[in-house]
Amino acid sequence: MILIYTQNTTARLEYILKFVFEDMYKVEYQVTTDMNRFEKSSLPKINYSSDPIPGSFHIIPVELLFETDIIQTKINVESWNNQKIFFQTKSKDLPFDILAASFYLISRYEEYLPFNADQHGRFEANQSLAFKNGFLYDPIVDQWVCMLAGLLHQKFHDFKACEREFKFIPTIDIDNAYAYLYKGTVRTIGAAMRDLFKMDVAENVKRFQALAGEKDPFDTYSYIDSLHAQYGISPVWFFLVGNYNTYDKNLPLDNDAFQSLIKEISQRAEVAIHPSYESNQSFEQLKSEYDYLSGIIGKPITKSRQHFLKLLFSETYQNLIKLGIKEDYTLGYASDVGFRAGTCTPFMFYDLYNEIETELRIFPFQVMDVTLNQYLKLSVEEAEKKIKELIDKIKAVNGTFICLWHNESLSDHGYWKGWEPVYKKMLEVVFQK
Repeated sequence: MILIYTQNTTARLEYILKFVFEDMYKVEYQVTTDMNRFEKSSLPKINYSSDPIPGSFHIIPVELLFETDIIQTKINVESWNNQKIFFQTKSKDLPFDILAASFYLISRYEEYLPFNADQHGRFEANQSLAFKNGFLYDPIVDQWVCMLAGLLHQKFHDFKACEREFKFIPTIDIDNAYAYLYKGTVRTIGAAMRDLFKMDVAENVKRFQALAGEKDPFDTYSYIDSLHAQYGISPVWFFLVGNYNTYDKNLPLDNDAFQSLIKEISQRAEVAIHPSYESNQSFEQLKSEYDYLSGIIGKPITKSRQHFLKLLFSETYQNLIKLGIKEDYTLGYASDVGFRAGTCTPFMFYDLYNEIETELRIFPFQVMDVTLNQYLKLSVEEAEKKIKELIDKIKAVNGTFICLWHNESLSDHGYWKGWEPVYKKMLEVVFQK
């Protein structure tokens, strides 16, 4: 048990305290505004106020957790004890407001402010405070909280935070179930004519081989299962079931083979929804896709990840909550790897517009196959090294490593030629003792 004194309690403060002490430390805590009770208590205690109180650990607050507005402010990032910090204060125990800084990153405060969106309306990595100040590749909130645990133990020897265990959640997006099969006559002929115009004979040869009965290159489902079975785990499968358009190009929804694939996978693993690009503009379409997919598998769906990682605070999450989704796996960047919310610990979504903790839990991912190959244009060796660096940092804080892969990236086909070993190497690193 730890006692925390503050002159005022707010929804923001209650939220971040719950995250730090319940979600990360796994220890009980109490908040009090009673100075007399706080001073007399023999418990380990944190003083979250401007004035020092003898016998307590002092964190001087900045205004962020006591505000209800969303304000654009200049943030100065400095180094202290080999750590990047901001919201600096003059506390002798800890020279920055760790609670406010953690809240700023986890709430994605900066994404509520005006920004220059990319062509898909997304907030890109290079606009983030983390990227600009060199800590995008660090689970900085987890590192701060681990550091705080050590400082509290030094001051209060009875204080011991529960040791977490490293976790791994593999996820697979199915944007395009098959490279050539079941596309329908018009799409198949159109694709063949396009490749013929590009003089891509090899692609047309593979297309007609698949149509003639050879295995489709993107049919990697059994192989993916076998890779995970070696370690006794199973990925979460996210299916795109939107109508065909420029950015949503999965199979026709009435295709029997597509429906059979979804049913088959749902019998051995968890199936989640991958809301279409177009569904971002229409809750009705989002609900239609949800109803379609849950109807196929015969049970409600509780997990989601947006196609193209399209995410707008807080509209996207509010739509998912309205739909009944409990967990979302969208939070991560397409343009870079790393820690978009500064953490590798799942957390409840805090809606800054309404100043409330919601019932939607966010599972931030750290690395996506397309990011490594297409955005960063890394070699296989460079990709393996980058993944290992991220995993090592997550293991150091006993966090949760979440990767985003696609069925096609394990196909050894097209621009994924030679990339199949990357996933196997990642699994080896994950399960190394």
